[in-house]
Formats: sequence, structure tokens, C-alpha cells
Amino acid sequence: MITYSINWMGPIALSWYRERGLLEEGSVHPTTHYSAGRIDIRGLDGTKRWYGWREYGVDAMHSEDWGALSVWLSSLKTKEPLPYDVLIEQFEEYYGKKIRWDIGAQ
Repeated sequence: MITYSINWMGPIALSWYRERGLLEEGSVHPTTHYSAGRIDIRGLDGTKRWYGWREYGVDAMHSEDWGALSVWLSSLKTKEPLPYDVLIEQFEEYYGKKIRWDIGAQ
């Protein structure tokens, strides 16, 4: 059985928020929190590369969406690994809205 989990890896630098205009004026506190990292996939054929593991990189998204994705992935089990775009599509259908992705520095 294939299982999924999410691994938070950032952003951790205030400069990332500053470049996007996401810090409270005169402060080091973000106005909106974002999360990025990877989706870990376990349960693949262990004789192949990565010892039965695979991962997908995940761009920065609103941290609230990240949390919901984390909960959803923790209960997801499939017979075959789902492609990244299918995972995101199925999550958004379950979630009832689109992920709020980082649009980059303004």
C-alpha cells in the first residue's frame, strides 16, 4: 500500500517574506504565513531506486492550505503512486477550494 506525508521545509528567511511585501509595516512579523517542502511517498517496490521511497517538491502555499493538505495526505492510501498533479487535483476537490500558491515577489 502506498502512503503519503508532507514535510515542511520553509520558508524560514524573513527576506522571503520581505521580497513579497508580506511583513507588517516596521515589523518582522509576516502578514500571511506560507509553507513549502515536499510530499514523501512510501511503500513503493523496495528493489527500485530510493528503497521504496519517492518525493515530490511542493512550492510555497498559504500555511492554512498546507495544514489541510497534511491532514488529507496522512489518511491517503493508494495501490499505485499518484502523480503530483493528480494528488493536488484530488486534494482541491476534497478541500472544496484551490490552493493559495505563492505568486512570487511583487
